[in-house]
Amino acid sequence: QLVESGGGLAQPGGSLTLSCAASGFPLNEYAVGWFRQAPGKERERVSCITNDGTGTNYEDSVKGRFIVSRDKAKKTVTLQMRDLKPEDTATYYCARGHATWGTRVSDYAYWGRGTQVTVSS
Repeated sequence: QLVESGGGLAQPGGSLTLSCAASGFPLNEYAVGWFRQAPGKERERVSCITNDGTGTNYEDSVKGRFIVSRDKAKKTVTLQMRDLKPEDTATYYCARGHATWGTRVSDYAYWGRGTQVTVSS
């Protein structure tokens, strides 16, 4: 089971940090991805991180603004989001990969229920 936390309302230019925690399996043995889906749009990849945290990937629109990382002590994966824009508004999902790396939706096997991020003034 994956559980996301940290969503909420932010003003444009503001920051939020999302966290993903797992139960039932060791999160550090698999890739973890953050995806988002806005109303009427397809789910899209935001960022992914390898099982060991040495590799990351970002969707072009979030490069330089979002940072994905692993907290080995807490066994969580966080997504730090700054300089938020209204177009970042979506439900954000954490997912566990089939393997140690993947960037496609189909590379991910288990999904959290999502956390809402709303960017508005």
